[in-house]
Amino acid sequence: MKLSVLVPVYNEAATVVAALKRILDVGYPCEVEVVVVNDGSVDGTQDLLTALTDPRAVVVHHPVNRGKGAAIRTAAEHATGDYMIICDADLEYAPEEIPLLLAPVLNGETTLVYGTRTFGSHTAYSFWYVLGNKAVTMFANVVYDCWISDLETCFKLMPLPLYRELAVRSDGFGMEAEVTGKLLRRGLRPYEVPISYKARSRAEGKKLTWKDGVEALWILSRERVRARPA
Repeated sequence: MKLSVLVPVYNEAATVVAALKRILDVGYPCEVEVVVVNDGSVDGTQDLLTALTDPRAVVVHHPVNRGKGAAIRTAAEHATGDYMIICDADLEYAPEEIPLLLAPVLNGETTLVYGTRTFGSHTAYSFWYVLGNKAVTMFANVVYDCWISDLETCFKLMPLPLYRELAVRSDGFGMEAEVTGKLLRRGLRPYEVPISYKARSRAEGKKLTWKDGVEALWILSRERVRARPA
């Protein structure tokens, strides 16, 4: 089994070097590659990525910012693994926990794993951020008649061919809702694994806003009314 870690990067000069080092230093139980997409950064991130020499890493550049969904789409096109997982370069997630998501796949229990966050007072960005996340997740549970714990989690592990088959078109953060909506519409339910999380503040580079939550509700509704794939 080969795992492709897809890393979208936009203006993360403060964290990208440390994030990639931690991703590459993980003791993976399988072969791994890291596909980094610099999504039109203008803060020096591109120069930092140019210095990346690890043979397991591939760096692709977007000339202009196109959004997280577009960056992941590009990364998936360049990936060569059997499975893929998304890992942001902002250090909100711990790359060291990726093997936790691999374990049920390698054990033959599932092929689809979500890393589920537990929000605490020292990890959450704000009350409204957590409430919005829970509201979007609850909405998905109601309209798809399921029970998942964290729709917006970045840690989504699945076969790379499956992700490509989903044909995710959302260019921005709406890709998280689109991926989950399309999986749930197919009757696929993720195996959930608890993970740690530490949210950044707006001053530290937090990019998600309330508008992304509204978009997520629209995308989930749109995907729900579409015909289920054969």
